[in-house]
Amino acid sequence: MSPPVCAIPGAGPGNGRALARRFAAAGYRVALIARRDETVAASAEGLGAAHGYVCDVTDGAAVEATFKAIAAELGPVETLLYNAGNAVFGSVDEVEAADLEAAWRTNTLGLFHCTRAVLPGMRAAGAGHIVVSGATASRKGGARFAGFAQAKAAQYSLAQSLARQLGPEGIHVAIAIIDGVVATPRTREMMPDRPDTFFLDADAIAESVYQITRQPPSAWTFEFDLRPFGERW
Repeated sequence: MSPPVCAIPGAGPGNGRALARRFAAAGYRVALIARRDETVAASAEGLGAAHGYVCDVTDGAAVEATFKAIAAELGPVETLLYNAGNAVFGSVDEVEAADLEAAWRTNTLGLFHCTRAVLPGMRAAGAGHIVVSGATASRKGGARFAGFAQAKAAQYSLAQSLARQLGPEGIHVAIAIIDGVVATPRTREMMPDRPDTFFLDADAIAESVYQITRQPPSAWTFEFDLRPFGERW
C-alpha cells in the first residue's frame, strides 16, 4: 500500500514546517506548497518524504495544475492542511481596500481553490481530511483587525459550509482557531521581552492537528481552539 499524501499550502516558517515534520514522521508523503522557491526549499530540508511545489493559491489555474502534478508524482491527496494566510493590520482608517481583498483572496479564495482540487481524489476514496489554520479574528474583530478579521471570518464560514456538505461523504473538515502568537525567529525578535509561555509552540499545534485527523467519524471535531494558558479569552 502506498503511503498517504498530505498537502500543505502555506508551508513556510512556523506552523507550515511543523505540520510537514509531524505528518512526515507519521509516514505521509508531504507536498509543500508556497509562493517562493526558497520557502519551499527551506521547509523541505531534512524531510526525505517532502516534495516542494511553487504555487500562488489565489490563482485557480495554478492550483489546479499544482494538484494534478502532486497526484501524478505522489498520489491523490488524503489530507489537506490549509495554512496559507495573508494580512495587513490596521483600523478602517489605515488599511486600503486592496488589503482587504488580498487577505480574502489568500485566506478564503485559496481554500476554495485547494478544496476543489483535492475533492475528486477524496471522493473516489470515500474519505479525506481538510484542516484549516484559522484565527480568533474569525470570531471577533478587533479595532485594528479590519483587514484580517473579515478574511478569517469568511474563511471560517466557508470551512463550516464545507464540513456540513462533505461530512456525509466521509470527508472530515475542521478548523483550528489559533489564538495567540506562534513562536518563530521573527516573532521572537519582534517581542524579545516575552517569556516562552507567551507563545504558541508550532510543534504542539501540529500535534493537535495530527490528532484531529485520527478521529473516528462518529466523533468528529469541527472547531478547536489552541492557545497558551496565559492568553486572555
